[in-house]
Amino acid sequence: MPHPTLLLIDWQRGFRDLGHWGQRNNPGAEANVARLLAHWRKTGAPVVHVRHDSTEARSPLRPGQPGNAFEDFAQPQPGEPVYAKRVNSAFIGTTLERDLRAGGARELVFCGPTTDHCVNTTVRMAANLGFAATIVSDACFAFAKRTPDGRVITAEDVHDTHLASLSGEFAAVHSTDSLIGG
Repeated sequence: MPHPTLLLIDWQRGFRDLGHWGQRNNPGAEANVARLLAHWRKTGAPVVHVRHDSTEARSPLRPGQPGNAFEDFAQPQPGEPVYAKRVNSAFIGTTLERDLRAGGARELVFCGPTTDHCVNTTVRMAANLGFAATIVSDACFAFAKRTPDGRVITAEDVHDTHLASLSGEFAAVHSTDSLIGG
């Protein structure tokens, strides 16, 4: 059976713009992703990169903006496919599903910003498409949210709630250490 495929979802410079996004959790996420990526590359296991090409005029993730670029620690290497998406799911408007199936992928491991948007949506779709999904909890992060009535939900609560919602039904949830060792 092939080694699980690591999907790096939206590790782009634009997510550094806290003035645009607000308060976030998990400041160690980037270091954990770097560890995951090094482990996957060392074992020769498949790595896939996904980039969000926002269509919103004010988004730092819009093509042509510096924030659209991948973070230095998440730069694709030759042979690692890159998929550009315009919506939350990496499966919509891309050949990701077809290419994963053609490569024999059955198990997918996800990390990225944000836990409640693109990671959540892509994981749910992956599970519904029949892939076994794992989320690396400390290699994802979320931003604080404001409810319609004005209450603020902390980034940590947003992150934890979405992981709890996905856990078991859509995905296994693991830390970096539990997945690859400390």
